[in-house]
Amino acid sequence: MKIICVGRNYTDHIEELENARPEHPVLFLKPDTAILLKKQPFFIPEFSNDVHHEVEILVKIKKIGKHIDRKFAHKYYDEIGLGIDFTARDLQSQLKEKGLPWEKAKAFDGAAVIGKYINKRVFKDVNNINFSLKKNDTVAQKGNTALMLWKIDTLIEYISKYFTLKIGDVIFTGTPSGVGKVSPNDILTGYIEQEEVFSIKVK
Repeated sequence: MKIICVGRNYTDHIEELENARPEHPVLFLKPDTAILLKKQPFFIPEFSNDVHHEVEILVKIKKIGKHIDRKFAHKYYDEIGLGIDFTARDLQSQLKEKGLPWEKAKAFDGAAVIGKYINKRVFKDVNNINFSLKKNDTVAQKGNTALMLWKIDTLIEYISKYFTLKIGDVIFTGTPSGVGKVSPNDILTGYIEQEEVFSIKVK
């Protein structure tokens, strides 16, 4: 399986990091080794002094597809999840300044938290899902899929032009504003609507 991540998909986060608004979705990949194992803490890597949390709605692909038309995209997923795209912001900034790829800052071991999935039929509209991240019981990030620049089905159509989507692939759909540095002993808890779908400790 592969993890396809979408950058700059919420206007407030684009403004937060003073990035330019892209014309098309910004895509990057994480390997399966980036997945944080269940019930394991997240260890801040030794190569960064500024790792940020970025909470994101996830989409789990259920069948193989290539060049998927947007009107059929809904047939390629049944489950919605929540996760964290951990980012070594200091390293990412250095790489961006040199025009280099982001992978070292985004795809390191443990950099992808994948929480519990929820069947999409639970939601009246996948384009109107509230989600949030608490850091030590204080809300650090909150968003709604209605605020995505590119909605889920549009992302599937776009991504499948470049990458064949396979069973078990996961799409990280982008983060809203509120990203911030994590520190040892932080507890990060993710919610879809009012349901807790993950909780991890930072070390």
